[in-house]
Amino acid sequence: MSEKESNKEIETIETPVSESSNQTEIVEKTSPELTKSEGITEKEILETVPKNTIPVEEKEVLIKDNGKSENNEEPTVIDYSKLSELELISELKTVLGSKPVNEIKEVVEIIKNEFNSKFQDELEKNKESFLAEGGNIIDFYFTTPEKKEFDTSYYHYKDKRSNYYKNLQKDQKANLIKREEIIEELKSLFNAKENTSTIYKRFRDIQERWFDAGSIPRDKYNTVWNNYHHHVENFYDILHLDREFRDRNFKQNLEHKLRLIGRAEELTKEENNNKAFRELQMLHKMWKEEIGPVAKEFSDEIWDKFSAATKIIHDKRNQHLEELEAEAEKNVEFKIEIINNINSLTDTAKNKGHQIWQNTIKKVQELRDQFFEAGNVPRSKNKEIWNTFKEATRNFNKEKNAFYKSQKKEQFDNLAKKRELIKIAQDNKDGDDFETLTPLMKKIQTDWKKIGHVPRKDSDKIWKEFKAVCNHYFDRLHSQKNEANKEEIANFEAKKVFLDSLKSLSLEGDYKKDIVTITAKIKEWKGLGRVPYNKKNIEQDFNKKLDDLFEKLDLDKKQIELIKFENKLNSFVSEEDDRKLKNEEFFISKKVGEIKNEIRQLENNLLFFKHVKDDNPLVKDVNKNISKQKEQLDTWVEKLKKVRVLRKEQS
Repeated sequence: MSEKESNKEIETIETPVSESSNQTEIVEKTSPELTKSEGITEKEILETVPKNTIPVEEKEVLIKDNGKSENNEEPTVIDYSKLSELELISELKTVLGSKPVNEIKEVVEIIKNEFNSKFQDELEKNKESFLAEGGNIIDFYFTTPEKKEFDTSYYHYKDKRSNYYKNLQKDQKANLIKREEIIEELKSLFNAKENTSTIYKRFRDIQERWFDAGSIPRDKYNTVWNNYHHHVENFYDILHLDREFRDRNFKQNLEHKLRLIGRAEELTKEENNNKAFRELQMLHKMWKEEIGPVAKEFSDEIWDKFSAATKIIHDKRNQHLEELEAEAEKNVEFKIEIINNINSLTDTAKNKGHQIWQNTIKKVQELRDQFFEAGNVPRSKNKEIWNTFKEATRNFNKEKNAFYKSQKKEQFDNLAKKRELIKIAQDNKDGDDFETLTPLMKKIQTDWKKIGHVPRKDSDKIWKEFKAVCNHYFDRLHSQKNEANKEEIANFEAKKVFLDSLKSLSLEGDYKKDIVTITAKIKEWKGLGRVPYNKKNIEQDFNKKLDDLFEKLDLDKKQIELIKFENKLNSFVSEEDDRKLKNEEFFISKKVGEIKNEIRQLENNLLFFKHVKDDNPLVKDVNKNISKQKEQLDTWVEKLKKVRVLRKEQS
């Protein structure tokens, strides 16, 4: 290999990755340390060009099994988003047990992300239920057996991966010693006393062992590789004693490199820039590491062709990267807007209540998801954007934690208030003055609801204690009412029978005797006592029957109205409902005032007709209306007297 070939270096490209890593991924365009799993294999490259150009013995050197099937079929793609948590755990275990740990990082991360997404949804639902029941966000904790099992398997994977790279580092150090020993063995060929054919066979054996010696530490690679190829070229120089061996080897190397050039030129037409770039890396690895030198008259020419194809691929990739960079610029404004929204939400939630903070937490989480789902930003702005985002979320968490820390003190104050209510309820739970104590117990329950949250560790205990005290009192109250209800039900049945008996009641036609009869029936009805509240309609049925009886009497309307009103008042008395008597007095007083005002207005209207004869139709109509209003006033005044007398007797 010429000095031009061996010293040719291809620049590196830095590609920004996500802000969450805050790092950049360094991609070496001609990295000699690439493993076969990182790009296309030698076998796949060599299968793209005619096989009859490679001698059989050389195929065995260049073609390595890559672990794929002969027809090169891709494995079945699994949609992990459709799997349950248990199925994802099973898939993770299957992958860990069936493939090398250094080849499964991508699929393991996909499984982990899907599992965490499903678990996060479950966690949020439980958090909402927890907060709805009065819990404090600071005390919230949630996990599941599935989560623990998944974490165990994932930690097992991380441990295996860590051990793999520790062993890889150990193996690379051993390989370094092995390669240095091979170089020393190569140097010994220069002083060998055997014939050329024997020396050449030893040289080929050294080449085979060098190829199979495995990877070495990256920082040692260039030095060791240059040292090896320096001695390889020196060895070829001493082979001029037997030009046949040297020319045959040069010819084989030329054929291999021409095939690599042909493949590189095909890659210039590949639309997938990443695929072309990965395969180009492998081509450079094979050119530099696995194929020896060619005759000097071809060396510069074939390297120029290979470099020309390489430049085209690099230019296309650079153009693609520039397009990605332009797209990344658009993401800068979007991510800055997200950061500003987080800051705005933080300011808005300050000094607000628990519910406001819960809504804000959800909104900020949505913004964080949008931030991470957005594309990359330019590498030059990556660190700045990421640090600004971290500062915004850090400030939000600081304010949120400060709020809930202050809530702790308030919750202890609430605990003291609720314990005071329990004490009052305890002191009155066995009292017998139900009329006085029932409003008090109801007020205690209302006050309890107005008091905010208490510390979670005390929440269930204090609620059960309060509930037990209230239930004790109201169970006693209901028991007392149930006893009273038995008597009221019996009264209802008696009134049903009495009401049926009125159907056969006949009046004599003498209103004085009939009045006595009806009054006696009213008194008898009242003597039957109270009925259950939901059976009150029977009173309306009785009043309707009375109306039918009164219509048969030869009495004026005022008398009938007063008798019916007295019956109504008696029903209030039987129910021991002073509130209804008071409301009735208020209503009648108001009605008396309205009628007096109406009469006064009508009499004032007559003053406009003082020079008009009394037989004037308009004057006659006003006088008639005044007479009617005065009759009604007399009736309402009598009603007011009766209700006031009754209230006085009640007091």
